[in-house]
Amino acid sequence: MKLPVIAGVIDRRILVNYRVDPDMLARTLPAPFRPKLVRGVGLAGICLIRLRGVRPRGLPAWLGIASENAAHRTAVEWEVDGHTREGVFVRRRDTDSRLNALAGGRVFPGVHHHGRFDVAESAEQLRVAYDSDDGAVSMEVDARVSDRLPVASVFASLDEASAFFQAGSIGYSVTEKEGCFQGLELCCPVWQMTSLEIVSMRSSFFADESIFPRDAVEIDSAFLMRQVAHEWHARADLLAPRSESAERAAALPIA
Repeated sequence: MKLPVIAGVIDRRILVNYRVDPDMLARTLPAPFRPKLVRGVGLAGICLIRLRGVRPRGLPAWLGIASENAAHRTAVEWEVDGHTREGVFVRRRDTDSRLNALAGGRVFPGVHHHGRFDVAESAEQLRVAYDSDDGAVSMEVDARVSDRLPVASVFASLDEASAFFQAGSIGYSVTEKEGCFQGLELCCPVWQMTSLEIVSMRSSFFADESIFPRDAVEIDSAFLMRQVAHEWHARADLLAPRSESAERAAALPIA
């Protein structure tokens, strides 16, 4: 089924990023993905995005829906016809919308899990917490707007970080079919990010030492986008080679 172009507004988007040992990160990725490195380091994290006015392009905004959403994602590369592509692998999508959870993998690309968000924010301070209904995911971030990057960040500047994430605008999500990943591209006419200082961060996934030993993962940075008109464009499914798919199927610990 060909999915329509979806339009709306990113009311708020927080990108929390972790530096991860590349060999360790590679073990968590299914074929055909490999970590995209920045100065020899892998990057994974959580995107916390509130959408409003989401509807098929061409319909009036008042018909659109709003939702809070979270995506556990990894910056990746893969090969297509001998060419290297880049984007993100989304191992899990979560939402507070029953509609999104029902339509995920059918109308919207990728399986969506339902849960409860607790959000408090002002112009300078943001707190977002999430607990999934299935108990697989729990996280909380408290952050404030900042005019600088953390000293230890792999990014040398905000411009470099912004270009990195803009280049990774295509995401491939886990589906119920092993080795099949549904593609979705985020298209924004204006791309602008602000740095965030993380006051506190808790993530059940990144704190799980059965996946990431303590010395293999560390918070790197966080960024904020607000009030951004956007469109979602479906992209062709990406299929893993059958042999590789079977060998690496266990690499999805929270799917």
